[in-house]
Amino acid sequence: MQKFEINSPLDMHLHLRDADMLALVGPLTSKSFSGALIMPNLVPPVTTKEALLSYKDRINEACKGDGFEPFMTLFFKNDYSYEFLEEISEHIIGIKLYPAGITTNSETGVSSMDIENLRPTLENMSKLGIPLCVHGETNGFVMDREKEFMPIYESLAQNFPNLKIIMEHITTKDAVELLDKYENLYATVTLHHLLITLDDVAGGALNPHLFCKPIAKRYEDRTALLTAALEAHPKLMFGSDSAPHPKHKKECCGCAAGVFTAPIALQVLTDLFEKHKKLENLNAFVSLNAQKVYNFKAIDKKITLIKKDFTVPAFYEYKNETVVPMYAGEILPWSIESIEK
Repeated sequence: MQKFEINSPLDMHLHLRDADMLALVGPLTSKSFSGALIMPNLVPPVTTKEALLSYKDRINEACKGDGFEPFMTLFFKNDYSYEFLEEISEHIIGIKLYPAGITTNSETGVSSMDIENLRPTLENMSKLGIPLCVHGETNGFVMDREKEFMPIYESLAQNFPNLKIIMEHITTKDAVELLDKYENLYATVTLHHLLITLDDVAGGALNPHLFCKPIAKRYEDRTALLTAALEAHPKLMFGSDSAPHPKHKKECCGCAAGVFTAPIALQVLTDLFEKHKKLENLNAFVSLNAQKVYNFKAIDKKITLIKKDFTVPAFYEYKNETVVPMYAGEILPWSIESIEK
């Protein structure tokens, strides 16, 4: 029976939430991943050393025994002092910038993307070598929001050439093309954006569990993303943007944005790369690229997958929290056979 090994898989964009939801979804990543870059958009957002270290402790408690490292981030503010960032730099891997109100729990994000408004914090980050992670969307027409953000990425790259800038969860061919234009631009891409277009979300019966921000785009965009991932473009990393919401907040009017992929990510990626005869590139896409971009050594962990049917659970549940994964109830051709730490 066919098998494939992934060494030290990393998820470089992950939402773990907090409290009972963290207890539910944390182990669904930590069991099979060596580490993950954790988003700071809690309520309230993570902006202080005390909040950051407390959140990291809660994550470690939820994921204990799994051989998993949470890479912590701060929620961007335009007035972080050099002294504060210097003190906290050993505890974070980056700082996440959200335009205000653009996605879940981002209401206190940046209200103006004017470079001079952002300069104080970005200059301090540049001096200290702290990467900037960006949710790159405007408030324009929903299908054009990422494309409209490209000039802002260019301005950031030009004005802060020593700053590593990660374009998070890119969804367009425009963003893929920008990767090769500036040395200091990098990107993550999700599992679901490699697989779906807007047709899958709303082309027939509305599928709330595929509704996310940034919204899935056109076929040509998916093709560009998939090509870059399959070739393990050295500046592109896997970042699931796995974003759990309670079932009742997905299956309702005013559906919450987010696709929950943590429990199926490695199985589906293996299937996807195998179908395109690119399995030899999967370890780079899901592990090696991130270690080079962020300059760290991942915890050793070997995941052995086997070509054997895996039925995705209809839901995952803990206490009063219930979440529905992508492909709920469907059969996947690959399963996780073993995990060695």
